[in-house]
Amino acid sequence: MSETRIDVLLLNEKDMLEAGVLDAGKCVDTLRDVMVLLSNGDFLMGGKNKNGHGMMLTFPKESEIEGFPLDSARDRRFMAMPGYLGGRFHKAGQKWYGSNGDNREKGLPRSILMFTLNDVDTGAPLAYMSANLLSAMRTGAMPGLAAEILAKPDSKVLALVGAGVVNRACLMAIMSKFDIEEIRIKGSSTTSKTTVELADFARKTYPAAKVIISETLSACLQGADIVSEGVSCMFGEHPILDGADIKPGAVVISSGNMAFSDEYTAKFSKVLDNLHMYEEYQEVLPVFDNDGNFIHYSIVGLQFANLCTVGQMNPADIRHIGDIITGKVPGRTSDDEIFYVGVGGNPLLDIGWGSEVYASALEKGIGTKWNLWEAPFLR
Repeated sequence: MSETRIDVLLLNEKDMLEAGVLDAGKCVDTLRDVMVLLSNGDFLMGGKNKNGHGMMLTFPKESEIEGFPLDSARDRRFMAMPGYLGGRFHKAGQKWYGSNGDNREKGLPRSILMFTLNDVDTGAPLAYMSANLLSAMRTGAMPGLAAEILAKPDSKVLALVGAGVVNRACLMAIMSKFDIEEIRIKGSSTTSKTTVELADFARKTYPAAKVIISETLSACLQGADIVSEGVSCMFGEHPILDGADIKPGAVVISSGNMAFSDEYTAKFSKVLDNLHMYEEYQEVLPVFDNDGNFIHYSIVGLQFANLCTVGQMNPADIRHIGDIITGKVPGRTSDDEIFYVGVGGNPLLDIGWGSEVYASALEKGIGTKWNLWEAPFLR
């Protein structure tokens, strides 16, 4: 084969499924390795401090230009999430996606995602893959990992706050590591489509567990050993969890939008995936509004970063998942310790899990090879 020839492996959603993208347990194990590399600094992301979540393109509310796209639907945006991941992965990659809340009416997911994996030395593309399932699983695997390292091994009750795609993936990841006996689900209502679908999925996939659709948030939370929040909502509409409902020793993990009162936030042990990423968020999402009022965001990591900025929280009191795994900081220190965990996602997760799925596809002969060139026309 010519040294200049470049072939790219194309993986559609069916290929991704055959390559094992939904292997939740393996995904959790892979992200453990990713978090160790993050802890050791063997990575790069975007942004001026190399910790940026990504670059977002949003649309204006109005425009004088005819046909110009407008911010006319929930979560309408594009986003590019580049990164480099070292260690055994040693690859670069980027997730790119467009999002539009009106997609639901067309039978499409709100976001449509693609992922490119690149050789970090030559820059050549290795694979271009459908990434909706990739992204969902790496998102769900982080709560699975957080629970694995922080929750009590004998945890039996799992509470799911939010009944969408995120918590379905969280359920799969957590169930891959724990013998959960009771699964509680709190959706937007007891009869909403997503709530019923998640309950049906849980009953079918995990028949040994008792599945309960909770009428109230309090009923869902009380006595739960692990709480997974995966709510998708507009700004200001996030759930406020009552800390009094959280049992001693529980782990509360947020993948989306939620909050506790300042009283309970101060009491609980705080854990993040990467505080520095949320500090970079502050460049886009300011700490104060135009009138100088402190902004309480519902993204847990950003909430912690903002509280650190105004001196109401000490960064040294926030533990990182990777640092816990590597032993740089302690994990659980008592049976009654309650953990408040924020995992906001980052491109390193996509590169790690994308690399694993890519390797599986190569091994199994899955996907379509597309020839970029035999030799470049311009050199």
